[in-house]
Amino acid sequence: MKLVTFKPKSSNDQRIGALLEEGSIVVDLTSAYASYNNLDQTQASAEIPPDLVKLLTLGDRHTRKAINIVSVVDREIGKGTFKFKKGGEVLAYKFEDIKLCAPIPHTPKNIICLAVNYSDHAKEGGHPPPENPRLFTKPWTAIVGPDDAVIYPKITQKLDYEAELAIVMGRKCRRIQEKEAYDCIAGYTILNDISERDIQFGDKQFFRGKSFDTFAPMGPCLVLRDQLPDPHALRMQLRVNGEIRQNSLTGNMIFKIPYIVSFVSSFMTLEPGDVISTGTPGGVGIYAKPNPKLLKPGDVVEAEIESIGILRNYIVEEEE
Repeated sequence: MKLVTFKPKSSNDQRIGALLEEGSIVVDLTSAYASYNNLDQTQASAEIPPDLVKLLTLGDRHTRKAINIVSVVDREIGKGTFKFKKGGEVLAYKFEDIKLCAPIPHTPKNIICLAVNYSDHAKEGGHPPPENPRLFTKPWTAIVGPDDAVIYPKITQKLDYEAELAIVMGRKCRRIQEKEAYDCIAGYTILNDISERDIQFGDKQFFRGKSFDTFAPMGPCLVLRDQLPDPHALRMQLRVNGEIRQNSLTGNMIFKIPYIVSFVSSFMTLEPGDVISTGTPGGVGIYAKPNPKLLKPGDVVEAEIESIGILRNYIVEEEE
């Protein structure tokens, strides 16, 4: 199931939903739960809050309630008996009537990121493969959603992209073993680790050059763990204006997902809604031959991962 955070175009209320009918219909999970259980919005929000982090924090029982409601709606759609509105409540929207947001608009802590977790990316940058995961963070204030602008700062000359598979945690855990790691994961999404290379290389560390506002596009959805039984068998691409720049498989990670979760939890408590971005493959712009292929205002960037979708963003020049 693909869960989304969205805003109806008719209002500015942020909601959570599920994509059905190949993404053409978005079920409002809280409203649908209220309608099918004869509850008001306040009562329904206590069971399925209109916030994915809050839903995950409530635990598996509440996530299953959301899954069950989606199953009911899906059956009614199949029978041709589903109604978008019921008793004055909007239960679902056509996709063109909503605006997708980042599935996790506000993480409990900074986004945790892996550097050089693909051997071809390490090679293109002239680095040996790391012996242990190399970690850095990006602040949640960098998060934007699908089709949002990525701001090209006035101080930059070298803006770059990095398509990545991101883990979204579903349970609080500490010192988790690899064999138990998947049980703690809610699902997966896409993150584009936008990077200002002059600052990154000048500082000789990652944080400032990767932490500008809008430098963490995320989306388009959260695919629940059970829907991706092998997250290491996914084709991933990044395209700039339709040109393929990165083309790899998630299986090419140096450190695999169970190890990553176990490693991070060995020193840090992970919480529901925490995001761990698993690194990028080769093909980033700064290392392109014979000349770098960096982002510029007007570019359209698409990060795509099989079974998750396409995360599209637009590079927009910073205003005065």
